[in-house]
Amino acid sequence: MAKPIVTLSGLKIVIMLGMLVIIMAGVKIAADMIVPFILAMFIAVILNPLIRRLERLRVPRVLAISLVVVAIVMLMALLLAYLGTSLNELARTLPQYRSSLITPLQAIEPWLQRAGITVSVDELVKYIDPNAAMTLVSSLITQLSNAMTSVFLLLLTVVFMLFEVPQLPLKLQQLMSRPAEGMGAIQRALDSVSQYLVLKTAISLVTGLIVWVMLAALDVRFAFVWGLLAFSLNYIPNIGSVLAAIPPVAQVLVFGGLYDALIVVAGYLAINLVFGNIIEPRIMGRGLGLSTLVVFLSLIFWGWLLGPVGMLLSVPLTIVVKIGLEQSEGGKGIAVLLSDMSKAQR
Repeated sequence: MAKPIVTLSGLKIVIMLGMLVIIMAGVKIAADMIVPFILAMFIAVILNPLIRRLERLRVPRVLAISLVVVAIVMLMALLLAYLGTSLNELARTLPQYRSSLITPLQAIEPWLQRAGITVSVDELVKYIDPNAAMTLVSSLITQLSNAMTSVFLLLLTVVFMLFEVPQLPLKLQQLMSRPAEGMGAIQRALDSVSQYLVLKTAISLVTGLIVWVMLAALDVRFAFVWGLLAFSLNYIPNIGSVLAAIPPVAQVLVFGGLYDALIVVAGYLAINLVFGNIIEPRIMGRGLGLSTLVVFLSLIFWGWLLGPVGMLLSVPLTIVVKIGLEQSEGGKGIAVLLSDMSKAQR
């Protein structure tokens, strides 16, 4: 009797891959609804240790949540007001960039000609349209003013999640067939994600402050904006710090010249070297349990699936997926592929 062409295990794999594709397609379509929920959930994970610490100081949970949320609202109001002012000033100065770009381009032109690249500065300047950049900045200002409603709803979701935390373990235990193993995996995921997010937030905050102080000391305009950008993009692994350095370096190159731009580049390199290669690995301990390649690929995958928020939360999302895969026999092999075996063997 002839053997079947498609085995049962092969058919099972095909069905699972088909279900995975359908789920990812659904998540991508519903990203506008899913992303705020995921963001609120991770914000609640960051704030919950602070709430628990206030509870240990005999502060009622309701009052602790209220104090933390009020402090966040006041801080965000101050940041948005200052950021809006800085962006308005940036929009007014953008027309100066076109005339200021001519000098550095003329300085680079002989080098390009020696390399065999023929470039006309006059023709190149015609393609530089400051109106496009002004439109972008204006849209950012409009989005900031319209974002208050979304931020309010996001904070409400965070508040309700924080209120739900004490009752959540009991509810989850009622849904599980093996409560002990399931709650252990959930607690391990929460501990890993909470530790990563709290430490990453602290490191990003210090990084943003140092960048702000450095640029202000070098008399670089919009130092606060670039410091806030460094804080935000520091959550993105591998490439976030590089992306945060591009706008201020380009600005200094146009208005200050090559020497000043090299000083700014050296400052960013020193900050990223100290925090990225020395301080952060020591604070994070033995690591996240993820290989470097997986961290980079997760950045691409979650960014494609969930947009910019997915890039910011790519590492904690991958940690959750990895721990979830470890709980099933079929997923343990994939979890091993995601792991960093070099750190596990130390």
